[in-house]
Amino acid sequence: MDTNQAEAYVSFNEVQKSYDGENLVVKDLNLGVQRGEFMTMLGPSGSGKTTCLMMLAGFETATSGEIMLDGTAINDVPPWKRDIGIVFQNYALFPHMTVRENLAYPLEVRKTPKAEINERVDKALGMVQLEGFSGRRPGQLSGGQQQRVAVARALVFEPKLVLMDEPLGALDKQLREQMQYEIKHIHENLGVTVVYVTHDQSEALTMSNRVCVFDDGVVQQVAPPDVLYEQPENAFVAQFIGENNTFVGTVKEASNGYCVAEVQTGESLKALAINIAGPGTRTTLSLRPERVSINPEAGTCDNSVQGTVKELIYLGDHIRARLELCGQDQFIVKVPNAARHSHLTEGESVVVGWHSEDCRALDAPA
Repeated sequence: MDTNQAEAYVSFNEVQKSYDGENLVVKDLNLGVQRGEFMTMLGPSGSGKTTCLMMLAGFETATSGEIMLDGTAINDVPPWKRDIGIVFQNYALFPHMTVRENLAYPLEVRKTPKAEINERVDKALGMVQLEGFSGRRPGQLSGGQQQRVAVARALVFEPKLVLMDEPLGALDKQLREQMQYEIKHIHENLGVTVVYVTHDQSEALTMSNRVCVFDDGVVQQVAPPDVLYEQPENAFVAQFIGENNTFVGTVKEASNGYCVAEVQTGESLKALAINIAGPGTRTTLSLRPERVSINPEAGTCDNSVQGTVKELIYLGDHIRARLELCGQDQFIVKVPNAARHSHLTEGESVVVGWHSEDCRALDAPA
């Protein structure tokens, strides 16, 4: 266990989970969440992220290992004694209660004095900007308003920790993006510790201090959003986070932190040697579309290949160019609109260039 994990507010220590006694849905999980941090567990369906959240909430039991909260093991503590606020995708509001009654309920079951309940409910309503809606029932609210009530209810009793499981999944795109910023700002203002689960990578990048990427029950990488995007440690993370161009090749040489790999059409490409086994082995080269230049000035890029423009899509702030090069026809380049590459035409032959430090040599495909 590393020092960060030992000092963490929430920690999973060698945690495993199996539902059938044979197959592990969470494998050897060691993870620390710092006090006041917004940590997102991100991964595809079935990757184990929600199971981790449910074990932390107390709705699932770890098969082995230890879960700690604020220095105390909570494996055997029932959910209602963990002092954790939870927000689900379906809101789980009481339909027969008003907004005020929904928010008062967690305080009433904790035997909070009535005057304090009123004070805290008013504060929570203000926090989510629903002061004028306290007398309405959930059925009289929009989806976004219901979600705000659910967030307020999870925070009203000032829990040690707030867990959110795909809380914005049922909202439309514009409202979902608006709620991302609202939840992010509530977190910043309150300083509460949040563990958030989503399969939406843009949501994770927008909201989190750090993101924990899961695949097949195993943590692939834990890092701040910018590090995760710019410095993926393996091919799964590179492919799952953001748009990504990949080449599969064979490592020809490696030295001083760089390597040269030969791709299937014979071109030799230089890249940062991040996660390779050495010369003669296979590797996946990872390259972000915005790091690529079309027809760069001669000598400015140490990787340069010929390509053909297959498709141009205008997206306002940039043009998305799909090219054919090095044997593949799905190579994407994001051309900033400010560069005014309107002279590009479909079918045109171009030179495509990029810097070796923007290309990462990662593990070979399975």
